[in-house]
Formats: sequence, C-alpha cells, structure tokens
Amino acid sequence: MNIRRLALCSLGTALALAGGAHAQQVYRIVGPDGKVTFSDRAPAEGASAAPVGRSTAVPPSPTLPPALRQASQRYPVTLYTSSDCAPCDSARALLTQRGIPFAERTVSSNDDIDALKRLSGDASLPLATIGAQQLKGFSDTEWTRYLDAAGYPKQSQLPPGYRRPAPAPMVAVVPKAAPAEPAAAPGSGEAGGNAPSAPARPAGPAPANPAGIVF
Repeated sequence: MNIRRLALCSLGTALALAGGAHAQQVYRIVGPDGKVTFSDRAPAEGASAAPVGRSTAVPPSPTLPPALRQASQRYPVTLYTSSDCAPCDSARALLTQRGIPFAERTVSSNDDIDALKRLSGDASLPLATIGAQQLKGFSDTEWTRYLDAAGYPKQSQLPPGYRRPAPAPMVAVVPKAAPAEPAAAPGSGEAGGNAPSAPARPAGPAPANPAGIVF
C-alpha cells in the first residue's frame, strides 16, 4: 500500500513538473480569420503559430471579464472627438472612469469632417456609437443610460495592465506622391539645340599656364 501511494505521489509530481515546463512556452497564434492571440497551448488545426521566447515575448492583452467582454463584442463603443472640445473631454472621461473599452477617432481634416457627415448627418461633436446606436452631443445621464442598457458594468472591471488603443484619424492619411519631374524640352540637352555651350578652354600653353594643364 505504501509503495503504491509513493508511486502515485511520484507520478503526480512528474505531471506537475511537466505541466509547469509546458506552461513556460508561449505561442503567437494566427487564426484562419487573421486574428492574433497568445496562448501557452499549441494551436488547433488550421491556425499557424510561432513560439515566443519568454525573455522577448510581448505579453498578451489582459483578458476582459466575461460581462465586459460580452458587452464590448455585442455593442462596441467608438468615440469621435476633436481638439479643443470640452464636451469631448467630458465624454472621454466618462468612458475611461467607467472602464469602457472604446476606440477613439479624431476629426481634424476636411476629409474627416466629410466622413463624419456621412456617418451622422452633421458635423457636431462629440459623437459616440454604441453598437448601431448613435449618441450626438454629450449628456452624462443619457450616455450612462445607454451603456447600462448595453450591459456594460457600472464600475470599471478592466484588468490591470489594460491599455486602450491610441486615438486615430477618422480618415487615414495617405502620403502624397512626389510630383514628376518635367520632361526635357525638344532640342535641349546634350543632343544640341539652343543649349548654351561651355566656355572654350584655352588649348596649349598660355602665359599664365605655361604647362597647358586643363582641369
């Protein structure tokens, strides 16, 4: 009986050590839909993975609590703001203090304004979308009521280390191509035409250059 118990304890210890060693390996997994996740388990069939070293690995984003994750998946929140906009600051503060995961889009160019008009029908800010619902102008009471209806927790449940995405322009800025150089006019260049010729160099020795050196 004692030998059997000793064997079971040894087996349990070995499994625990093996599990601990396995947990040290982290995989960066890219699913068939392109979604990137991190896990200590090997990927399922159809997903590619690359081992990530513990010393150089980028830690995965903290997992949201179930209620918060479900609300953000069903009714994602996007905030549209601009600089020097006090109501925009108040709206951002409400979402941040309540622990709402949200994306922020900034409106600062004519292209941004046109896109905002196409989205909401006018250019007033702030604007928030909770799922398909649009909230124009900031009202603490109204925004809180819609967040409650969407199932977001009343108190922040964001895990430690959570970082929301940095604000991004509503319309991505595309760098302009450099203007093409003008084509040479007919008859110009080395082929001749009316291009001014280089001044003639003196041939042979001269009083100031008795050796006839040409640079």
